[in-house]
Amino acid sequence: MHHPDHCGHDHGPKHIYIYSPASAVRDKAAFRRALARLEALGHEVEVDADALARHTRFAGDDATRLAAVHRAAASGADVALIARAAYGCTRILPGIQYKKVARAIERGTRFVGMSDFTAFQCAVLARTGAITWAGPSLEIDWGSKDEPDEIMAACFDDLLTGHGEGTGWRLGRERPGADGSAAMPEIHLKPAPLWGGNLAVLTSLIGTPYFPQIKGGILFLEDIGEHPYRIERMLTQLLYAGVLARQKAVLLGQFTQYRLAAHDKGYRLQSVVDWLRTRIKAPVLTNLPFGHVPTKVLLPVGAPVSLAVQDREALLVWGHLH
Repeated sequence: MHHPDHCGHDHGPKHIYIYSPASAVRDKAAFRRALARLEALGHEVEVDADALARHTRFAGDDATRLAAVHRAAASGADVALIARAAYGCTRILPGIQYKKVARAIERGTRFVGMSDFTAFQCAVLARTGAITWAGPSLEIDWGSKDEPDEIMAACFDDLLTGHGEGTGWRLGRERPGADGSAAMPEIHLKPAPLWGGNLAVLTSLIGTPYFPQIKGGILFLEDIGEHPYRIERMLTQLLYAGVLARQKAVLLGQFTQYRLAAHDKGYRLQSVVDWLRTRIKAPVLTNLPFGHVPTKVLLPVGAPVSLAVQDREALLVWGHLH
């Protein structure tokens, strides 16, 4: 991973606000472990009054979760971190006071989360243009029984201390050329808006006021528990909606926890990647360290980033957004 010089930045304690805009916390021991870890790092951790609320599968009813979002926006925290994602943000999108969220971001609050939180992030981007951060959630990433992943923790620290400038990774080993050639062409893209997140959540927003209309962007995607044919079906929707043709690059993160069947007969995730490369002119890059995996980088959703690829090494750079 790319970690630039740390000099001259603020390493003091940070104010982290924990709230639940989607599903109810399932593992309270993990929740407590996560809080203890963040506090042990010296941060002031404030827990929303309804962070552990429950209404069926949700962290409180829709009004409760909306109020939690608005309290997070009013908290003045350095980071507003979701307790858990799963499902629930799409239900409350019409009730979010986007100007309040955008003002909080302008004042320095970074909204961090992923998976179902993609709905919130896309809506904020579509309605205000403000930048949020795709990254960990409290319960799963900070509350794991093992120590939190070092790269995830380092990237989170980069965000808090204001010296995260980008991230690098090694591309997958597959032959990237549409003609089957093994050569990965050099790529140097000028700054373009980075956006995306969970594929299923993103595609569910097409045709709504909460889907960002990004031209010339860099789209990143990940998912969990979706068979490759379902991933292809969702990519097909993005393709037929004209979204993919408008992007400068597509970055595929981690697609995990699915099971292939005997009747797939060799059809697998790589088949989908190969197919996608024959349908769009933009480069399709794999192995981005982001998704439902412990090792995840933090990505600025809506920020201009530059992309460079050389000899299977990819580098995303966003400079100082802090």
